[in-house]
Amino acid sequence: MAIQQLSSSTINRIAAGEVIERPASVVKELVENAIDAGADHIEIVTVKGGMELIRVTDNGHGMDPSDLSLCVERHATSKLSDDSLVNISTLGFRGEALPSIGSVAKLSIKSRFKEGEAFEVRVTAGKKSEIRPVALNRGTVVEVRDLFFATPARLKFIKSERAENAAITDVIKRLAMAHPQIAFDLTTGERKGFSVQPVDIHDHQALLHRLGRIVSKDFVDNAQIVSEERKGVKLSGFAGLPTFHRATTQWQFLFVNGRPVKDKLLIGAVRAAYSDLLPNGRFPILTLFLDIPPSEVDVNVHPAKTEVRFRDSGFVRSLIISALKNALVEAGFRSSSVLGDNTLTRLGLGAQRGQRGAGSEFGGRQPEFPNHVNMALAERAQAPIEGLDIASGDTAPSRAALKPEDFNQPLGAARAQIHKNYIISQTADSIVIVDQHAAHERLVYESLKHAMETHGIERQGLLIPEIVELDQEMEEALMSRTGELEELGIVVEKFGPRAVAVQEIPVLLDKADIGQLIRDIAEEIQSFDGTLSLKERLNEVFAKMACYGSVRSGRILNGDEMNALLRQMEATPNSAQCNHGRPTYVELSLNDIEKLFGRR
Repeated sequence: MAIQQLSSSTINRIAAGEVIERPASVVKELVENAIDAGADHIEIVTVKGGMELIRVTDNGHGMDPSDLSLCVERHATSKLSDDSLVNISTLGFRGEALPSIGSVAKLSIKSRFKEGEAFEVRVTAGKKSEIRPVALNRGTVVEVRDLFFATPARLKFIKSERAENAAITDVIKRLAMAHPQIAFDLTTGERKGFSVQPVDIHDHQALLHRLGRIVSKDFVDNAQIVSEERKGVKLSGFAGLPTFHRATTQWQFLFVNGRPVKDKLLIGAVRAAYSDLLPNGRFPILTLFLDIPPSEVDVNVHPAKTEVRFRDSGFVRSLIISALKNALVEAGFRSSSVLGDNTLTRLGLGAQRGQRGAGSEFGGRQPEFPNHVNMALAERAQAPIEGLDIASGDTAPSRAALKPEDFNQPLGAARAQIHKNYIISQTADSIVIVDQHAAHERLVYESLKHAMETHGIERQGLLIPEIVELDQEMEEALMSRTGELEELGIVVEKFGPRAVAVQEIPVLLDKADIGQLIRDIAEEIQSFDGTLSLKERLNEVFAKMACYGSVRSGRILNGDEMNALLRQMEATPNSAQCNHGRPTYVELSLNDIEKLFGRR
């Protein structure tokens, strides 16, 4: 077949395939145009998931007749001042969204520029009408009807009305988060699905509450402010506490110059910042806004503009990791408020199940037992209850009498230790339950990291070297890293075939099970890529060391030791979760506990 020039309508439909995937893509393009037009109130209406109707109304500066005629032509745009694509400061710029939409649907655009008259242009399956005058107060109204009627093959890829409405809502929510100074109203079908009013972008509390309405109401109580700037690049927003997490990354909202993106570099940087704070398979909730000079980022690498490319990706990654780590350090020992709520919910559900268990199991009837069983139950009910006068744990008070101000400490004053692992602490208006092993594990871990970053890890010699037997591969892996291990406070020497002698260990690990620690570190080294140093996998090694150096479950602590642990937690960043991401404490407010018992 000879080479031939494609018709303009075919070209437009090909372009539509790149830009217009589904109704949500149309909504995104039209709303971004409204934002670029300076609107501070945008109304979106959809019918049948956007397939029957999409209407976007804005109060922006509008277009005059000449602009209105050009806006539906291929590669015509008001968003580039010259032919350069390296300094793009608007959301839309490709110059093909409107003609692409018009090539596969029935498009109508009404617009009024300043105090002039209003005009309308229509495009149906790529055919443009004449410009005609209409009645309109201000701004622009864009209507898209019968989407994909000109390309029926695309209809089979459209999902259910509910799924399409959900995709449209997600698009609007992300744009509303990126542009808090704009009011958004979304109506899907007969129902008003989403509405937010504008807030001052410099009012952090108002901004957080608006984001909380979109993300989650719990986000307001479990977010830490993020703010850092270097070389004209600024990162701001809010990062969820490490104990406030979800099973997927869909709750990570990332924006570059006001543009919602799903970028692998940014997601990877977030993962690195939270690397030693979250359980496996869990992801933080956050909203991050990156403001970077347009010349330093290429937003033209994806047709839907959801991915970007940075001129200096290493610098951007470093900024994000540093800003997030600093914010989480500022959070200190704060733990997620939902932990206490979840605990109380489970307690409440347990109580309800206990109350209705028999009735529900037997179809609402009380169970009937044989007479000899009923007699035994009756005798047992009349018998005295034994054991209530015996403490279930170490309830001995601290040597020094507690003072009223002790209960004003953030984690309160220790009152008891139960099951040889859980510290019960009392504050002025709550009860705190601390997992002593998990808490001390984090304290040792942070101490090791701090020592490594400052003066080096202090170590002590063993009076009698610990001989640890290993298989040949593990022994070879360990001995290949002796210099690096010494920097971490562990001095080992070869001791015959398949064994090593441990001469020195970190002071922080003086009560550790040295043999098992050495075996675990050897296994960790075996799993490394041969080109990686221990310092590059420092977190994993320190996590192993901290686990063996911490207060073990089963160790009884006196009151002074328990209070010392609480005070150290308050002074240590990231102490709300252990090295595996599990919470180290749960706080139950007195009000909620009283509600649980029906006292409020």
